[in-house]
Amino acid sequence: MTLRKYEKAMSQAETYEDWQQAARAHDDKSGRANWKRKDQSSAYDYVSIRHRLDRLRSLRARHDYPGLLFTLNEGIHGNVGGMGRSQLYQVARFGTKQVIEDYIDEITDSLRLLATVQHDEISEEERLDFFRRANHCFGRSAMMMSGSGMLLYFHVGVVKALLEHDLLPNILSGSSGGSFVGSILATHSEKELQKLFDPNYLVNQIELEKQRLSMLHRIRPQILQVHEIQGIIERLVPDMTFQEAFAKTGIHMNVSIAPAETHQTSRLLNATTTPNVLIRQAIMASAAVPGVYPPVTLMARDKYGDKKEYLPSRKWVDGAISDDLPAKRLARLYGVNHYIVSQTNPHIIPFVRDSGRRNTRVDIVKIAATRTAREWLNASAEIMQKPLQKRPMLNQWTNTILAVVNQDYVGDINIIPPFRFFNPSRLLAHLTEEEIFNLIKTGERSTWPKLEVIRIQTGIGRTLQELCGDLGILE
Repeated sequence: MTLRKYEKAMSQAETYEDWQQAARAHDDKSGRANWKRKDQSSAYDYVSIRHRLDRLRSLRARHDYPGLLFTLNEGIHGNVGGMGRSQLYQVARFGTKQVIEDYIDEITDSLRLLATVQHDEISEEERLDFFRRANHCFGRSAMMMSGSGMLLYFHVGVVKALLEHDLLPNILSGSSGGSFVGSILATHSEKELQKLFDPNYLVNQIELEKQRLSMLHRIRPQILQVHEIQGIIERLVPDMTFQEAFAKTGIHMNVSIAPAETHQTSRLLNATTTPNVLIRQAIMASAAVPGVYPPVTLMARDKYGDKKEYLPSRKWVDGAISDDLPAKRLARLYGVNHYIVSQTNPHIIPFVRDSGRRNTRVDIVKIAATRTAREWLNASAEIMQKPLQKRPMLNQWTNTILAVVNQDYVGDINIIPPFRFFNPSRLLAHLTEEEIFNLIKTGERSTWPKLEVIRIQTGIGRTLQELCGDLGILE
């Protein structure tokens, strides 16, 4: 088969196994499999990685567990010798340099060994101290889902693929449609999620809600109405607070909301900052597109379990406006330093570069043009600040536009749809079953090329989290 036929097989694959087989065959045919087997590359310090790998293997083979602990104490992080550099994951269709994969596997095996091995020179206190520090220093991964409107079903496909391969982080954030998908994850057990993320079940639940609501009015409007959105949320998300959800699933769900009034700041709702706030109202607020849906007042449970308005003097709107991907806040709250992004924000998709591709001249020009346009917009707004203050409505829209323009919309691993433009009139419309199924499958297919990268880059972090949980020392 030719390379083009393998590429076609990947694009048309119905399962991840089929995609993986075609990707591996493509690497063999193109010679990239040979590239993976050779250590040499100017993109990272392959000599250092090979030396560290050989040293760890030698210590394990000699059962020198104190020496192994000492060596790992020298530092464990995801970019040793530059092995986390994006260029190393853009050459082959599946995986990266074999020495990097072997090194990560050796570290995870060594960590599992040190978590259980008994040795006279390794005290329990020393063992626990090592794992506590290693987990804290290494950092954590988070999954961020952008605002999306009805493109939220793309997020469903992304999450479905990550769940099936046990690669979904337990720190999630979402705005608008992303907050809905993340909240389903955060409020249901693993067993329940297997049913909820079955596309047939999901579509069936939405259709049942449509049938119930169709009795309320004979003529269905083209755009989803507030009561329809609320009905779907109530059908799929339990009436829980952020704290109750975390206690059930252990997932740190974060919902971005933006203030409806001027001179207020955006918020990130979660079990740490707003434990008693109800998740359903948080989703409604994060999905309240200005000018389309009314702003929302949050609700919370008081100490008696009764529902009360939370900050009753304030109303909130679509979180994508001010903090679509709250990376800095997640870093501060949870020590996150690695971000997986499912990006479907319609006004961003055309300008977001897939992290799985090489930088081309077109990419470089596009990045430079975007930065220049951003600087010009900010400079113009600064010049027009005083005149705009005399026109409050125009001033508010200007501030909203600047908030959107000045955000960062990418992470370390970016999962984006293959289409660059989506009909804006369909973003808040009723989708057909076929459209929903297609979006979910597109999300899955867009995630498959990233699964091995995610597995490699998060391998050490996932192992540390698992072992610290077993040892009872999670922070």
